[in-house]
Amino acid sequence: MFDSTEFCRISGIQPKALAEWIEDDWIRPVQQHDGWRFSTIDLMRAQLILDLRGDMGVNDQGIAIVLHLVDQIHGLRRALRGAASTLVEVAPALRSRASRLKGRRTAM
Repeated sequence: MFDSTEFCRISGIQPKALAEWIEDDWIRPVQQHDGWRFSTIDLMRAQLILDLRGDMGVNDQGIAIVLHLVDQIHGLRRALRGAASTLVEVAPALRSRASRLKGRRTAM
């Protein structure tokens, strides 16, 4: 975790811009008693914002949309991992039940 000074130094972002990005919910640090704490994910988001703004010429509305879509993708990935994990847990019981049902149909 990084404090605001470290985050600005590493990312190359000015403190004023960082404050705006936090206010706009583009960067989501954790508030602690001694200030904001930033994660590696925050650094990656900052780099994405800088790339979108600079190299790609995306405006603020476009950046907000891109970040929202990225968040949705990550949320969907988490949901899929959870569903896959659940499926792995219940698969043996489902196979067993399917076999029993298949056996009943054959007996009829």
